[in-house]
Amino acid sequence: MTRRRIARVGFLAALGLTSLLLLGGLPVAAAPSGAGPGAPVVAQASPDPCPPPTPAPTATPVPGATPVPGPTASPAPTPFPPLCPAPAPGSPRFTDPVFGLFAWVFTPVFQVLFLGLAAFYALTGDIGIAIVLLTLAMRLLLVPLFRSQIVSTRRMQMVQPELRAVQQRFKGDRARISQEQMRLYKERGVNPAAGCLPAFLQLALLLPMYQVIREGLQSSNVEPMLHVLGQKVLSVACYAPGDPLAACINPTVHWLFNLDASRPEILVDFGIPIPLIQIPLGISVLALLSALLQLVQTRMVTPQTDDPQQRAQQRTFLFLPLFSLLYGTILPAGLFIYWIVTTVFSIAQQYLIVGWGSLFPLFGWTPSFAAEHTPRFPVTFAPVGSGATPGQPTPPPRGGDPLDRAAGTVRPSKQRGRTSRRGRRR
Repeated sequence: MTRRRIARVGFLAALGLTSLLLLGGLPVAAAPSGAGPGAPVVAQASPDPCPPPTPAPTATPVPGATPVPGPTASPAPTPFPPLCPAPAPGSPRFTDPVFGLFAWVFTPVFQVLFLGLAAFYALTGDIGIAIVLLTLAMRLLLVPLFRSQIVSTRRMQMVQPELRAVQQRFKGDRARISQEQMRLYKERGVNPAAGCLPAFLQLALLLPMYQVIREGLQSSNVEPMLHVLGQKVLSVACYAPGDPLAACINPTVHWLFNLDASRPEILVDFGIPIPLIQIPLGISVLALLSALLQLVQTRMVTPQTDDPQQRAQQRTFLFLPLFSLLYGTILPAGLFIYWIVTTVFSIAQQYLIVGWGSLFPLFGWTPSFAAEHTPRFPVTFAPVGSGATPGQPTPPPRGGDPLDRAAGTVRPSKQRGRTSRRGRRR
């Protein structure tokens, strides 16, 4: 079950990142038809920063006129469209019934994240620090949810000997095995589905966060997103108000070598395009650091086993974090800052609950500080309704030690010296 959960999280992360690449994000910023980076600006008479799209005028051909090719000129750069909320179904700006509805559903989440990022930016004046503070605030609010996931995963690992004993005892009877497993989960306080909600929540937060960094840090007009129910809740001073081509929020992270958080960070570009996407491959330092931290996090929660087949499967799961290297030249650098801080917070939370886990030995080396390490809040079996305080040792349920009970659930073999009633002496 633990291996399936790790694979599910990796698959959901890869699926979410792939959807970002193929779809280019959800259209939360609505702009007039023909507007966008590199497109000519059409003057609008309406003062509304988010007017409904108007059809572009089409030129009427003149009979007998021959078009004369003129000198080619590169289009003038134009500012990014205003950061507007996604239109609701039925409004004039609602033109896409599929992704438009998806964007409208995610708009409240997007606006909450953007307001938090803008508030931290107004407080610190640095977008990198603002992303870090916003990520820490989000993870602090979700500590109980992710703690239940870690505890449930650890208890699933601890109950594996008893599960194997149940499968051996009722071999061939799937209904009885399922019934005994459910009884064992309830008795040990294990929730097998506890890891599903945090995994989906991470994906649900990853999509709006991508939009916040991709569009919120490139738009020159963020005023429409600073209003909630018609009331302005926050003021953000643009760092270059005289430049119409500059973004309102400064995307430069000065303490990361003046990194632009709104664009991908590429250290080395190999110039090899990815098939079907035509985006060159390269090396990103942030993507490499993110992959290494995810590898540490995955190894900490991977259970140790002597089964060769299970160890081969675990090695396969350890390669899943390396897929983030493929997105280093595609996703904005600010999203990797968010993901790195999230992973570091998860590692710290896992360390307090399960310790170093299966991180060591690493290439045959085990440091002295990890040899006899005891977690700060160790996981124990706590029966449901016992009122035990989380993290405190509790007496095991009836049946004694889990390993002893696992051994006792196996039906003993018949003794050879046993005599039947017919052969007993009177």
